[in-house]
Amino acid sequence: MHTGEQAGDLLAEGAEALLEAAFRTGDYTIAHARLNQARDVVHDRATEAAIADRLGWLLHFQALDDDRDTSRVDEELALFQRALDIRRDMGDLGGVAAALFGVGLVHQVLRQDWATAMPHFREALALAEHADVLYRSEIHRHIGFFYMIADPQPDQAAQHLSTSLELRHQHDDKRWLPSGTQALGWAMLAAGRQDEAVRLIREALDQAHMVGLRASRVSAIEESLRLAETGKIG
Repeated sequence: MHTGEQAGDLLAEGAEALLEAAFRTGDYTIAHARLNQARDVVHDRATEAAIADRLGWLLHFQALDDDRDTSRVDEELALFQRALDIRRDMGDLGGVAAALFGVGLVHQVLRQDWATAMPHFREALALAEHADVLYRSEIHRHIGFFYMIADPQPDQAAQHLSTSLELRHQHDDKRWLPSGTQALGWAMLAAGRQDEAVRLIREALDQAHMVGLRASRVSAIEESLRLAETGKIG
């Protein structure tokens, strides 16, 4: 097999193993092995950027699993930045949008720095038409969180999170649906629409069971439902 094809196959295997670990098993061993094997044999820049992006996500999911552990935050940021640098140089607008989102994600989620994150998210949004449907969903999701948490504007939050959920429904991988439905439920609660919030978070719980999400993700949605039923944002 040509090394380019080998790298692409390893990347695809690693990317799927990564999502399976994040959503269902919690075991990133295969994802880590395949992505690093791909990095060892890659010879084209587009695949190099994609591998860096996936490795950044691997570190991000692991950090979330460990209560937002920041011990490897600089490494995660460097991976997303590497993907961004390559894609800017190549003129890959969709890839730039995805990598900008990754950089913003590190600042927002792990460094709790909305001021640094939002310019990246807004630039990503301006390029979102070029990105794939999942990244468009993620960009709207985190801008929605900004309007729900950092600069409370419930209508804006609901608009972005509704768009995010619609895009998740267009995506082939239904493992992403529960988080989108749950987030829109949070927005409804912030807007004072408790009944709608409870309905959505119950729907998210049903979706989580349907796609077989891991126990920690299911229990987090269950806790959100309990909070929503008492009128609190989870």
